[in-house]
Parts: sequence; structure tokens; C-alpha cells
Amino acid sequence: MAKKKKEEEAPAGAPAWMATFSDLMTLLLCFFVLLFSMSSLDIAKFTAFINSYSGSTGIIDGGEVLLNSNGMLGGGVENVPEEEDRKAAENIKQITIEMENIKEELDKFLKSEGLDNKVTVEQDGEEVVLTFEDFMLFDSGLAVIKPDGLEVLGKIGNEIKQYLEDDYIARAEGHTDNLPINSLIFPSNWELSASRAISVAKYLINDIGISPMRISAEGFGEFYPIATNDTPEGRAQNRRVEIKIAKDAID
Repeated sequence: MAKKKKEEEAPAGAPAWMATFSDLMTLLLCFFVLLFSMSSLDIAKFTAFINSYSGSTGIIDGGEVLLNSNGMLGGGVENVPEEEDRKAAENIKQITIEMENIKEELDKFLKSEGLDNKVTVEQDGEEVVLTFEDFMLFDSGLAVIKPDGLEVLGKIGNEIKQYLEDDYIARAEGHTDNLPINSLIFPSNWELSASRAISVAKYLINDIGISPMRISAEGFGEFYPIATNDTPEGRAQNRRVEIKIAKDAID
């Protein structure tokens, strides 16, 4: 009875194996931290890994375990995608400035050639857009560029060629109004708009010498109007060909 009473009065405490287990966990943590510090960081994979612990308990949730020059990477892992976002924003800002300069240069060129009343140039974010009203380039319902249109397109093509030989690309886009067309050649406005865009692109390639790798063509039919289709004036604005200059994403 005395022995049993002695066991009951023994002070409570953590089991002896807990000390060994704690040492093991500490060593494993140091091991993985060392592996992490020696590896190259894949932002997407690392973010996905951290997100898998979101809302769980433990050292990662809210902890501050890894440091770099920008701050914490434990609970502060958000610093990594923020850095990527910052670089992306700076890149967009730089491209926007470049496009502003191109727009101003083309503005001056059009005025010097007396083409500012025939072709408009605008900047749309990271693109510069040259707009030709369809009557200047094409007869109604056709996709063959008129002689007067070839003269204007030739001058502008030679001017934008310098950008396309650098690290920019161009896209010719055809647009129509919503009045239907149904001919043997053009069953719908889609075919007409695409054919006009292709005619412009082929002229710039074959006659101006722009590389076919630097220009493409698309037809949008009546689906991207810039004015109302309820008036003749609005429909005239919607019938257009646009040449859009943008930074080459590959470069």
C-alpha cells in the first residue's frame, strides 16, 4: 500500500520521449529551411504550397520564420507575389510610355504628310491604333484596296516599318457596320472584314517589305462598333480598318 501511495504522489510532468521528439522536430525544421535556402524559388509553386497551409495551425500560419532583404517570408510570404506585381506594373508603365512616344511621332508624321484628316492615331493603353475609314481604302462591298488607298497605306506602311523591324508587332483589323451582306464572295460581314484586313496585311508584306512574322490580320464583322449603327454617320464610323501596333510579348 505504501508503494502505491508513493506512485500517486509522484509529480506530474511531460513524458521523457517528448524531449527527443522536440529535438527531432527542430532538426527537421532546420533541415527543410536549409533546403529552401539552397533552392531556386518557383513563385507559383511556392505560393501554392503556402496557400495549402492557409487557416491551419502551426509555425507557418502567422509565423515569421524566413527572412530576406524585403522582409518576412513566413507569415509574410505575400512579399514574393507583391514583388512580381511591382515588376509587372513597372514593365506596363514603361511600355505605356513607349507607346505614347510612338503615338506622338506618328501624329507628327501624319500632319507633315497632310494625312491627319484621312487617318487618325490614338493610344489605347499598351497599343497605338491607326484608323482608316473604309471608303478611303475600299469600295462598298469589296476588299480590293483602291489606288488612292494604296498611296496612303504605302506612306504609313513605310513609316511604321521602322517599329516593326525593332521589337514591335502590328495587327490589321477589319470592322463593318451591322447592315447585312450576302454575296458569293462574302456570305457575311465577317468574311468581308477579314478579307479587308488580310488585303491590308498582304500589301504591307508584299509591297512594303514588312516581315509576315511581325503582322497579323483579323476580321471582327459588326461586333465591335465604336459608334451607333442607328444613323448613317455612326455606321460610317464603324466601317473601318485599324492597324494596331504593340510591343512584342516574345521580346
